Parts: sequence; C-alpha cells; structure tokens
Amino acid sequence: MKIHHLNCGSVRTIEATYDGPRPAPAVNHCLLIETDADGLVLVETGLGLDDVRDPVRSLGAEWVETAQPALDEEETAFRQVARLGYAPSDVRHIIVTHLDVDHSGGLPDFPDAQIHLLAAELDAVRDEAPNYRYRPAHWAHEPRWVTYDPEPGEQWFGFNAVQPKGLPPQIKLVPLGGHTAGHTGVAVQNGDRWLLHCGDAYYYHREMGDLKEPHPLLDIVQTRSQVHPDLRLGTQARLRELIRDHGDQVELFSAHDPWELARYQSAGNNGEQEPDTGR
Repeated sequence: MKIHHLNCGSVRTIEATYDGPRPAPAVNHCLLIETDADGLVLVETGLGLDDVRDPVRSLGAEWVETAQPALDEEETAFRQVARLGYAPSDVRHIIVTHLDVDHSGGLPDFPDAQIHLLAAELDAVRDEAPNYRYRPAHWAHEPRWVTYDPEPGEQWFGFNAVQPKGLPPQIKLVPLGGHTAGHTGVAVQNGDRWLLHCGDAYYYHREMGDLKEPHPLLDIVQTRSQVHPDLRLGTQARLRELIRDHGDQVELFSAHDPWELARYQSAGNNGEQEPDTGR
C-alpha cells in the first residue's frame, strides 16, 4: 500500500506555543491509501467542493465565522485525488472518524464510495436536528453507509478493533471515545509500523507528552465539543500509554495539528509514504 498525507481544508491560523514551531493554519489531516486490490481508501474527507462554493449553506454561518476556513478548492480531496491521476470513482471506500462538519464535507464528492463509521455516530446524526456540529448537506446524496457496533473481540495493542468490510487487514477502526458519540481512530499498517489517525481524540501533539500540554486555543475547541469529558480524558491517557509501551511500532497523529502534518509532508514526496520495512 502507498499512503498520501493530505490537508483537505485549512482553517484559522493558530499560534505557536511553548518552545514550539511557528504559527500555522490548523488543518484537516486526511489519508489517501492506494491498496493493491480494493481501490483507493480515503480516511477523512475534510471540506468538499460544495463547502468551498457555498460555505454558508453547506457549513453554516456560525462555523464559518468561528473556523475561518481558507475555502481553497485545490485543497479539497476531490482536486487532490485528480492531481494524483485518479478519478473520483477510484475512491471506493471512505472511513470517517466522526461526522463533524469539517470531517464530512467531502462525502458528496465521492457519491459511489462506501462510507465506513461506527453506528453510534450515524445514530447521533439521525437523532439530532441540524446544528453547528452536523450539517445535513453533507449526506443529502444518501451515502452508502457501512456501520459497525464495536464488540469485545479483536484487539489492537490493547484497544478493541473493528475490521472494516471489504478492506484489507492492514486497515482497522480503533474506537476512541469521548469527542462524539461514535468517535473512532483509524489504524493503517505501513510495513513494520502502524499509523493511528486519532481524529479529534486529541488536538495538539504536546498533549501526548508526559506534561500533557494543551494548545490554549485548540483546548477550548476540544473541551467545548466533547460529549463525554471523562471518556475523552481516559482515551487520551490510553493513547499516552500506547506511545510509552509501543512507540517503536505505532505512530500517532490527530486531525488538526498542522505541525504533525508538516512532519509527514516534509519527509518527501508531498506526504507520500512508501511501506516502512524497518531498515
């Protein structure tokens, strides 16, 4: 498999903190995975074409005012897939960590793809009226949902894991509760190592360190949007343990930290990762 790290929607610039890097726009960190037999797999979608072209209708005026998105059509997954030489129909599967407005905007751009997510997340969307968090324009095309109810069974480094239907065993859902009703991480095996896309389980790389240092602005966002504070904090504690115990086998990154994305994109090939053989 070949993995591309994409930014599918820059939003407001956030300041550097502590002794960290320079200010940068927050991002929507997505993965495009080229599989051997199952076509393209998109992990997260960021903002889509309709969001860019009619942001108030699609995203909501309140979210646009708060997030200050760049609204650059060239950042959409649709355009980036095309620049890599593929057609939208080549994206056969999409996995979303959750359905917040900035994670689901690209769904209408890939109407033929199967959308994999936890059942609790889709239930939350159906139970709630349109609001700041969930935008019905993103699923008005009636996506091909494939939902999962996590049950004790398969384990992934001590976490429950779910094998998405029709996808290779190198891709797994790893439920990471607290941010939304059905929030999940997505694990992708890259040679001898695993990548874990943590979605919004945390927002800033220094939160995962021993000092648990949040970003002042991003921490406001994550605490205001959490649905279960204790579960969110428990998830973060488990992720720190994962780094401590298996940091030689697993790499973690979140959805919006621009400095984490830059780490992968600066490695070369515009964010493209060949399998890591451990050599």
